Amino acid sequence: MNMANIHDDNQRTLVREAYSRIAQSGGSCCGGSSCCGTSQPQNLAETIGYSSEELIDVPDSANMGLSCGNPTAIASLLTGDTVLDLGCGGGFDVFIAARKVGSAGRCIGVDMTPDMIDRARKNAESFKEGTGLANVEFRLGEIEHLPVADSTVDVVISNCVINLSNDKPQVWKEISRVLKPGGRACISDLALIQPLPDSVKNSIEALVGCVAGAVLIDDTEKMVWDSGLTIVSIEKHSEYIESMTEMQDPLYQQIIELLPEGTRISDFITSVTISGKKFK
Repeated sequence: MNMANIHDDNQRTLVREAYSRIAQSGGSCCGGSSCCGTSQPQNLAETIGYSSEELIDVPDSANMGLSCGNPTAIASLLTGDTVLDLGCGGGFDVFIAARKVGSAGRCIGVDMTPDMIDRARKNAESFKEGTGLANVEFRLGEIEHLPVADSTVDVVISNCVINLSNDKPQVWKEISRVLKPGGRACISDLALIQPLPDSVKNSIEALVGCVAGAVLIDDTEKMVWDSGLTIVSIEKHSEYIESMTEMQDPLYQQIIELLPEGTRISDFITSVTISGKKFK
């Protein structure tokens, strides 16, 4: 399906509808394939760096295979921190962060999909029963217009979500706005190594699969600096793309079929972790 002539608002609707189906089904959409994730969530989580200890208290229905990295691994979370997760889905990274910040901290998840927020809030009840922690909350909202006050967050995390936005510079400005001075942004996402061929760029399957919306690493760096944040590090990780190919995820198989002959999806896209800081 071609999206070359689809308006930004329609793109947002397509993404919201796709992720509503994920929330309702527990991890599948697009005719049974996953969106920006895999039908083997536990395997993927371990492949991209989540430890068994991190996963132990996460409600099963929170892990829907929507990750492309582990942003909490680079966040250096401290007891008492306030953490904000952009595009929180079922709350997977929120629950992992909540254990690290403890009862003195707070973790807020924001998602634009009502079905995801409903799922996350139900998962929060299970998390509280299992851990005794009541330090999480979930808010409906768009990451371009966060329902969060200025300078109130210690750490912003996000996992394979910013690439879905059709206004990424605005997302980075919002991250800068909500961070306290000295606050940190720790983001896992997909980025382009080289421009995508039009056959992939104009594919709706590639959009909801978090590929068509990705931008070049250099462009991401510029957006971070322009938002007022200082880049601490940007690191590429090939494990995610390799694992999705090896698992023969149906959605990624559709995208691979659109590639020019003799090329691989890893020739064009990689997982990255981005660490930034707000100094004032």
